[in-house]
Amino acid sequence: MSNIVHKLSASEINKIISRLDFETSNLPQGMKAKIKYKGTVISIYNSNKVMFQGSNAESTAQELLPNIKPTKSAKTLKSSKSSNKGPASHPLFDMQNCIGSDEAGSGDYFGPLTVCAAYVTKEHCQVLKTLGVDDSKKLTDAKIVELAEQLVTFIPHSLLTLDNKNYNIKQASGWSQVKMKAVLHNEAIKNVTTKIETDALDYIVIDQFAEPKVYKRYALTQLPFEERTCFETKGESKSLAIAAASIISRYAFVKNMDHLSKKFNTTLPKGASNKVDLNAAKIIERWNVNVLDDITKKHFANRNKALALVNKKHN
Repeated sequence: MSNIVHKLSASEINKIISRLDFETSNLPQGMKAKIKYKGTVISIYNSNKVMFQGSNAESTAQELLPNIKPTKSAKTLKSSKSSNKGPASHPLFDMQNCIGSDEAGSGDYFGPLTVCAAYVTKEHCQVLKTLGVDDSKKLTDAKIVELAEQLVTFIPHSLLTLDNKNYNIKQASGWSQVKMKAVLHNEAIKNVTTKIETDALDYIVIDQFAEPKVYKRYALTQLPFEERTCFETKGESKSLAIAAASIISRYAFVKNMDHLSKKFNTTLPKGASNKVDLNAAKIIERWNVNVLDDITKKHFANRNKALALVNKKHN
């Protein structure tokens, strides 16, 4: 299957939509229009990017966009796949079919912990590069939202969110954050394996947050396809599958933070800085510490710092 992406102008988008009977309602967030035409799925996104997917993607794109320079199809990528599916020391992950997993929110006092596993085939890799998929730490929140709303429409994935209430219950019962992440990563990966043809799976690549032995001990259940599993530090720079998972998990975190900010009529800061302490203190003063605990990771030092600020103000 070929995958082609073009970035068009608003007028070019309107011309395509006027030519065919596109679906424009009940679509995934971030998608403007969609149609299946001559065996090719055409997806038009709010970012004015158009994706052609299918065996006839190239010819369909040429027909509808005769004046647009053809984009190299991801189908032309050559795989370096070997017969040995065991982890290699430096495999070319983007030339393989990989499940990548990553999380967001682990270092943030406000907001949940989100984990995503995403399956990126070697055919998808050129498409992701064209869309602009990169290390989420290098991307603005606006770009994260734009990319994620495109990725979730065609990348098999599993997104899990551990809200603050349940996070705090787990932490109080003795679970470390590493254990929470290991359990969530493993569950998300297992979920994705039920959505794909696992015979074609080459690697599972986990953005490493703990030594493999620790991860396996904390995961609670057997790792799916352990013999194909790799742990990579700075994984987003080594695997587009991890980068895609990172973007989707970060998207979920950003959306949750936006929701909380609207609920409390303030812009809640990310991270765990002094600015976070000041905002936490304001929430304690306006409501109470229990309300604060419902939207934060209670064991972070920010809680005591915020309480100290409140006490100092009133003493």
